Parts: sequence; structure tokens; C-alpha cells
Amino acid sequence: MSTPIHFAINRISAPRLGLAEFAAMSRRLGVSAIEIRNDLPGVELRDGMPASDVGAIARAHGLTIRSINALYPFDVFNAEHAAQATELARYAQACGAEALVMCPLNSLDDRRSTEERYADLVAALRGLRPILQAHGLVGLVEPLGFEECSLRHKSVAVRAIEEVGHDGTFLLVHDTFHHHLAGEDAFYPEYTGLVHVSGVEDAGLGVNQMRDGHRVLVGQDDRLGNLPQLRRLLDLGYTGFVSFEPFAESVAAATDIEAQLAASMAHLREGVAALAAQA
Repeated sequence: MSTPIHFAINRISAPRLGLAEFAAMSRRLGVSAIEIRNDLPGVELRDGMPASDVGAIARAHGLTIRSINALYPFDVFNAEHAAQATELARYAQACGAEALVMCPLNSLDDRRSTEERYADLVAALRGLRPILQAHGLVGLVEPLGFEECSLRHKSVAVRAIEEVGHDGTFLLVHDTFHHHLAGEDAFYPEYTGLVHVSGVEDAGLGVNQMRDGHRVLVGQDDRLGNLPQLRRLLDLGYTGFVSFEPFAESVAAATDIEAQLAASMAHLREGVAALAAQA
């Protein structure tokens, strides 16, 4: 029997809907969890919506807020970033979110050595731990596969989590886009607290040319290997949420986003089940 996929929807999938409309759509699609964001102009956090209102809308539609996305750059920890993390953690706690997605520095101007980056990563986890624990939150570490990113590989994140103590405060985001870009064939279901899915269909792009703006919903022409990635995670025991995170403007502007999401869900369910049947 195929393992069920528990879908969630990231706010980036439909940023032009009001939150109540987004929540209602999520429920119609059979989804039980959403992710909200702090980086979308005119949407919730950036628009000044009180955390209590965000939480009330989610509860009214029977939705879990799996995460606020994102704390950036989490791995360059100083007093300013500690204050930023504390403010975001307070908002997350007040709206009932379970976790903060934490993204590493992604900059061509980052001149630190590999050793310096790792030391800063460990120091950041140590600094963030009491903030997260004080607000009852999980820190979801999301390696980014871009060549200039300070944390590209999940294996490095796992090593750092182990070094500071793996007590459940920190887990991974397995992002199918970034997994493909990083070229790392490593899966850590026991460390994974969330999966992000998106697709890239442009056949003219090299892997090192793929950027967030190319990320669409997962369909037949996907180049990222979403189906085998999800099949592998499920086979290894992952049972958490699989959240849609497309960044392409064509998705954000879609007037039929609900139908597109439904079609992508069906494609993923059917494709993953087919791979299971072939095993």
C-alpha cells in the first residue's frame, strides 16, 4: 500500500488571495496545514496583520500553521539577528505557528572560508536554541542549493545539529529544488520536519542557472525529480507535511490556482504511487 502524502500549502502559492480566502481554498483542497511568510509585500506579517488575527483565521478553517517562512540569514548570528529572531518567534507563538523556517546566507559577497561558515552555523544554532525553546518552536533549517550559499548540504546541517545536541529543537527542510541544485544524494527522514516541493520545466536551463523565479508547480515536465525524491523520503519513513512552494510569477498571478494545485497534488499522488508499485 502506498504511503499517503500529507500536503500543505505555502503562502507563496497564492499571495494575492486574502488570508481567509487562502485558508478556505486550502481546506477545499483537503489540506490541513499552511505556511505563512514574512517576505511578501502586502501579506500578513509585512502588512501588519496582528498575530491573533492570523491564528484566528487558521483555527476557523481547521488549519495548522506549520511554519513562518523565514528567518534570514539565520547563520550569521549577532545581536541584531537575535532581536529579529526573538520578534519573529513572538509572532509565531502568538499566531500558533509550530516552527520557523531558517534560511542561510545566500550572497556572492560572502568571503568566509568553509571552516568559518561552519563555526558560524554552530554558533547560530547555539544562540537560537534558547529563543526557540522559550517560545515553544522548532527551527527548520533549510539548506539552499545555490552555489553561493553558505549552507548548501543537508549533511553539513545534520552535523551541526548533532554538535549542538539533537533534541528536536532543530530539524531540516528537505526542499526538492535545492536538493537537486546541491547535487547531494542524501536523505535524512529522521531529521526532516518539512518538505518543500516545486518544479522546474524550462528545458533550456542548466542546473546552475535555475533560480527561484523558475519554480512552478510540479507537473509532467518537471526536471527536479520530485517523484523519486518523495518516494525515497516516504520509503525511509517520512510522515510529515509536503508543502507547495512555487516562486514563479506565473503561479502567483494565476486566476485558477486552486485547480492548478489540485492537478499538481493528483500528479504527485499518482506518480509516487506508481513508483511504489514498480518497486
